Order: sequence, then structure tokens, then C-alpha cells
Amino acid sequence: MPAKGKHRRPKSLSISRGFAVAGTGGAALALPLMGAAGANAAGAPAAAPAVAPAVAPQAPATLQAAPTVYTVVPGDCLSEIAAERGLSGGWQRLYAENREAVGSNPSLIHPGLKLTLGGRGEAAAPVDAVPAPRTAPEAAPKAAPKAPKPAGRAAAPQAQPESAPEAPAQAPAAQPAAAGFVAPVSGGISTQYKVAGAMWSSGYHTGVDFIAAMGTSVKAVGAGTVVSAGWSGAYGNEVVIRHADGKYSQYAHLSQLSVSSGQSVTAGQSIGLSGSTGNSTGPHLHFEIRTSPSYGSDMDPIAYLRSKGASL
Repeated sequence: MPAKGKHRRPKSLSISRGFAVAGTGGAALALPLMGAAGANAAGAPAAAPAVAPAVAPQAPATLQAAPTVYTVVPGDCLSEIAAERGLSGGWQRLYAENREAVGSNPSLIHPGLKLTLGGRGEAAAPVDAVPAPRTAPEAAPKAAPKAPKPAGRAAAPQAQPESAPEAPAQAPAAQPAAAGFVAPVSGGISTQYKVAGAMWSSGYHTGVDFIAAMGTSVKAVGAGTVVSAGWSGAYGNEVVIRHADGKYSQYAHLSQLSVSSGQSVTAGQSIGLSGSTGNSTGPHLHFEIRTSPSYGSDMDPIAYLRSKGASL
């Protein structure tokens, strides 16, 4: 007899008849009647067991689509990406969801930039709910794999993290020449300081003569202020510059001047071109260091420049 089967209860009339016969014919007759009753009961068709209706597993009301990360490749624009991916809301929604990465101008996206597609509420269409089975619920289905990118678009190289890479440290700007002193020209010395000779009114050479072909650029040896620039008799065209330590540098026999009185200059700045103006036997640069702007206050120019770090 099945454990879950149900039997129809014999009608009370049959039972009463069985007992009536037993009362009339004796106890011996009661047993076959009971057996017959039992046989009738056994022979009755068994009711089919109740089976719960088979139902489909309940699907989640909504499936939250996993956000897709798209890497921008050359030639991309937000409207094209939104159209190809069928994004609801178009490029405006795509830009709104990625504004922090894109920046203030939606037209300026660069290759390698990562865009999140459907990362904020892009959900699958809801599925009609069905009754859950009485048995234990099945495990939730695994998330579907990400859809492959459309063929034909070359995969872009892995982009760097969204945070913009730090800009490479700029090389320190070259120190201006004003940080030290320099030689006025690159040529060697043809006449040293304090060389005696009748050709000089003082009886000796009050500066040094540098070898410089006609038109050679003459540079200020140090930062300072031009106190005079123009014609100066035997010195021809000259420039005199006052420096921060109170000393003065003089540049004579110039063929051309490029500064004027009162102008500030830096070390190494061109102040004119060498020449042979004034009392001169040929193109060269006459250079002096003085304690005042006037003639007769000269000091050793080479020793001074070397004390200031100039390479001579």
C-alpha cells in the first residue's frame, strides 16, 4: 500500500450488513465478511497522489546589467559610441555618466580613455514573475558573459588609470647668465693690462685688448645698468656698465651699439659689435674694469673677472 495513497472508507451500510450476518450465523461467518470487506477496500482504485504543478523557476524581477568598460580608440566620438552600442539616452547620457573622466568638453576624448557603458541604472527588461516551486529554489543563474566588442574595430591598448598621469617634471630652466660673470668675447688677449708704452696717455695700457674680428658680438660681463653708450673720443664708440658691487666695465672701439644709457642688462647679453672706431690700429675689443665710470680709475680686469667666476 503506498505510503501517500488514500483509500475510500467503506460505506457504513456494508459494515452493518456484515455484522448482521455475523449476529445471525455466528462468529464464523463474520470473518469472511470482514475479509470481503477488506477485499473490496483493497480492490478499490487508489487515488493518484497529489503532485504540485510544475512551475518555471522565478526569474529576478530585473537583471542589473554589468557595466561595460569601453576603451576609446582613434577616431571615436561620443555620439558614434552611443549609436553603435544602442545606448538609451544617446551621447548625452553617455557623457553625463562619464563626465568626470571626459572633462568639461564632450568633444575632447582621447585614445585610451575608459568609458563606462550602462554603469548607472542600465538594467535589462523586467521578466514576468511566476509562482515559485515548493521545492528548494534553484541557484540564481550565473551572470551572462560580457558581449564581445563589434568586429572590425581594432582593440585599443590598455589605458592608464583614469586619473590623469602626472606631467613629466620640466627640466629646470637654464640659469640666466646674470647668475655669474662671463668673458666679453671668446677670443684670446692680444695686449695685457698695464703694459707700458708711449702710445697711451697714461704711460701704460689701462685695460686688456681681446682679439675680436670686425662685427663680433660683445657681451656684458655681468648684470648691471648702462651708464653711458655712445662716442667717447679716443675710445670711439663705447659702453660703460655699472655692476651691483659698485664696479664699472667699459667696452671700447665698437662698430655698433645695441643698448642705451639707463638700460638694464644681464650677464651675457649682447651690447654691441666689435670694431675699430676711435684711436685704434685694427678691429679688437678694448675692455676695462674701473672703480668709477671715468678714465683713470682702472683696476686689473682679468683678476676681477676671475674673482667673479668667469672662465678666461
